[in-house]
Parts: sequence; C-alpha cells; structure tokens
Amino acid sequence: MTIPRLQAADCALLVIDIQTKFAKHISKWDFLVANSAILVQMANALSIPVIVTEQSPQSLGTTTPEITQHLLPNTPVFSKTRFSAHTSDVTAQLRTLKRSHILICGIEAQVCVLQTVLDLAANGRQPFFVTDAISATDVSQIAPAFRRMERANAICTGTLSAMYELLQDARHPNFKACLDLAKRIQY
Repeated sequence: MTIPRLQAADCALLVIDIQTKFAKHISKWDFLVANSAILVQMANALSIPVIVTEQSPQSLGTTTPEITQHLLPNTPVFSKTRFSAHTSDVTAQLRTLKRSHILICGIEAQVCVLQTVLDLAANGRQPFFVTDAISATDVSQIAPAFRRMERANAICTGTLSAMYELLQDARHPNFKACLDLAKRIQY
C-alpha cells in the first residue's frame, strides 16, 4: 500500500475556527495558535494556498490576530454555521485551486475538525491532520477523534514533519525561511 505524500503543488492548508473567543476554553491554546501560525507562514513561503473558516463569527468573533497577521491579502475567510468546514464555499475554493491534499489545523478535534476530515475523505480529498496544531476543550476527546480520522484514511502528521515533507530537500529555495519557522514550533 502506498501512503500519499504531501507535495506543495497539490496541497492547501485549511485553518478551522481558531477564533479568539475560544482561547479560555481550548487546551494548550498557545501551542495551537503558535503552530497554526507557523503553518500559515510555511504555506505562504511554499506558495500553498490557505483557506480559513470561522464558526458563527457574528457571535463567536473572528480568527485570532496571531493567525490573521500572517494571512495574505487574498486569503479567503469563510463564515460557517455547519460544524464541518467542508462547506459549499470551501468546496468551490478547493475545486478552483485544484488541490487534493488538504493539510488541516484548528478546533475542535472531535467536532469541526473530525467532521471536516470525514467529509473531505468522503469527497475524494486526502486530509492530513496536524496533531500539534489541533486541540479541544476536553483533552480526552482528542485521541479518539484522531483514531477515527485515521480509520477514514486521513493521515496524521506534525507541523515539523509536514514542513520537511513539503520542502523535500535542504536545497529548496525557501529552506532557510522554513528552518527559522521550525525553530519556533511549540511542543
């Protein structure tokens, strides 16, 4: 069995619901935000498109500034009420981008992230979920959600692992920029 590998030309980063209002409730919020911001910066350096979702922003607020400060001006930010981020807006964006490998970070592992992964996998995309950039309010729910994602053929990875897999070679023109990001990954 061949396990799919991340390749920048076929990858998009999906940032799910990392909204400031959740900060007091999410376990290891600072790690989640730091690693997600690193993923956004890495995506920018490697010309990987970024898509952001916000759950009911009219009542839950917008994406945390630690992430938005790194978004390129044309980065789509989609509002949603569905728990899955696999909305018609996101689906249309992925179709336009022609990307089949979706790198995922965000919250909550057992709700929005899980449902998104299941929907992406069921619709022909290959989800890669970044375990050190996903969290939840109830830590005991994270591992079961990750197991379920893997059973749906999603691939678990970490921020550092994804970065080096996408770079493929130390001679990559943006290796130094990514190496500087790698030194800031939170564990």
